[in-house]
Amino acid sequence: MTTVASIPLDQLRRANVGVPETRWTTAAVEALYELPFMDLLYRAQQVHRAHFDANEVQLSTLLSIKTGGCAEDCGYCPQSAHFDTGLPASKLMAVDEVLEAARAAKAQGATRFCMGAAWRSPKERDMPHITAMIEGVRALGLETCMTLGMLDAEQAQQLKQAGLDYYNHNLDTSPDHYGAIISTRTYQDRLDTLQHVRQAGIHVCCGGIVGMGETRTQRAALIAQLANLDPYPESVPINHLVAVPGTPLADAEPIDPFEFVRTIAVARITMPTTMVRLSAGREQMDEALQVLCFMAGANSIFYGDRLLTTANPQAQRDQRLFQRLGLKPQGEQPAVQSVPPAQTA
Repeated sequence: MTTVASIPLDQLRRANVGVPETRWTTAAVEALYELPFMDLLYRAQQVHRAHFDANEVQLSTLLSIKTGGCAEDCGYCPQSAHFDTGLPASKLMAVDEVLEAARAAKAQGATRFCMGAAWRSPKERDMPHITAMIEGVRALGLETCMTLGMLDAEQAQQLKQAGLDYYNHNLDTSPDHYGAIISTRTYQDRLDTLQHVRQAGIHVCCGGIVGMGETRTQRAALIAQLANLDPYPESVPINHLVAVPGTPLADAEPIDPFEFVRTIAVARITMPTTMVRLSAGREQMDEALQVLCFMAGANSIFYGDRLLTTANPQAQRDQRLFQRLGLKPQGEQPAVQSVPPAQTA
């Protein structure tokens, strides 16, 4: 009987960049999850090394350009107006403020700058400000990414004309678990936005969140959904739920750490050429767990003190970890290499 464990590695690599040779079934992805942990990491590391420098990690910075007051009811999100999380709503940041933050991110070693707004979808009156942000950040030599909610085809074209490199719009979870998390936006709404982004010629950043009460089968179904997008996303953020008081998922049972690492590894194997981003939840991870994620194929992190509204490991802590592991930031920014040693008591 043929199982994923017996499939030759060359087939698992699926070397055609971004284009799957065959569709991944949920069962096939789940079979990857069920491999012995060491075998799974070995396969993921082989696939990773076939396409990337295993000692290089992309540094991305994420800025909330408009916080809180969102009309959506995503059960994990403190920015939803449906929940009382104590997070005040703010207006869209001024372009100059955003560019100042982008300059600071670049000085700290980031090569990618992501901007997020808590909207159901952007309003036309905001588009000139949004496009000015994109143009300004690109002028600094940074890769640009935005997440603004749902887009129609015309809005996607406007972002493309401004020079946007990536648009983030996550699927969040599997189709059959989605209704337990969100009711104000359908799964098809998300797929439609991704299609508009693709048709506009913008790269896709699309991933999900684990630890929201889903089963392993549902995690496998999410990965299958992502891997079967044609082409699969160039960037796949894997988020560990940050349980925020006041949200419906505040008391969610934490996912087993090894299961999270398995998710990273399975994403790497099924989407060999994508940037697998270790995203939300890193603040709660110890260094050993983060190292396992890098071994499993994660090659991008969000860098800086905050992710939209949640904490993120401090930049110097990341820099020291990189030095200890011999990891180098993508582009080898000098500001990241010259870090003073940690002080001891």
